[in-house]
Amino acid sequence: MLGALIGDIVGSRFEWHNYKGKDFELFTPACHPTDDSIMSLALAEAILESRPDFSELEEQAARQMQVFGRRYPNAGYGGRFFRWIYAEHPQPYNSFGNGAAMRISPAGFAGRSEAEVMMLAQKVTAVTHNHPEGMKGAKAVALAIWLARSGADKTEIRARITRDYYPLDFTLDEIRPAYTFDVSCQGSVPQALEAFFESSDFEDAIRLAISIGGDSDTIGAMTGGIAQAYYGIPAALREQAFSYLDDFQKDVLRRFEAAYMAEK
Repeated sequence: MLGALIGDIVGSRFEWHNYKGKDFELFTPACHPTDDSIMSLALAEAILESRPDFSELEEQAARQMQVFGRRYPNAGYGGRFFRWIYAEHPQPYNSFGNGAAMRISPAGFAGRSEAEVMMLAQKVTAVTHNHPEGMKGAKAVALAIWLARSGADKTEIRARITRDYYPLDFTLDEIRPAYTFDVSCQGSVPQALEAFFESSDFEDAIRLAISIGGDSDTIGAMTGGIAQAYYGIPAALREQAFSYLDDFQKDVLRRFEAAYMAEK
């Protein structure tokens, strides 16, 4: 899950100032956790609070996203989601935005089987992004994380993604010159997946994700979660990322990792 936070933090300074190259400093004082990190942590807390059978996961997902959203109101939420955070009785609003996929990494890491990963992804996504494309984007990222965790190679992961979710009939070099800001799942999840598939290690995956421009923090978060499951995270990058989190955020992350994750 930390991989998603790293992608978000690194990408945060490029969201509105895209840089279409890989030769940039990963962490600077301008970097910070955005809504991608905050909502990923909220869903991690929801999963922790709904153990062992996850029967209350939908309720917990809604509750924790509101709690975390109100605790961090200036994290950069979209307009409809911001209103949802403060709603007395929050309801799904048929969104196909990439917020569904940016926060899904805890489901990919917590599930004990592919079926459970898909169930967790369904529950935590349906409370807001109940549009078919929103669900599709979240499940595609969650599945890629699960397959990477399970030892599948990139050929196997790509085959499942292209069969069940997106064609991935492009390369990053082909789309980079013209790719622009797109907050839909269908316009950003395939690009994040392709960044992972073209990468050579965790850091390279993050750099590739940022290099195409667009919604840089969210593409970085999606790619980062998958890249962590496949490569692991170098200790130095882990230490740097932790320095951007406050004590509350670190506590959630550490409890989630203790419950579900054995770092590669």
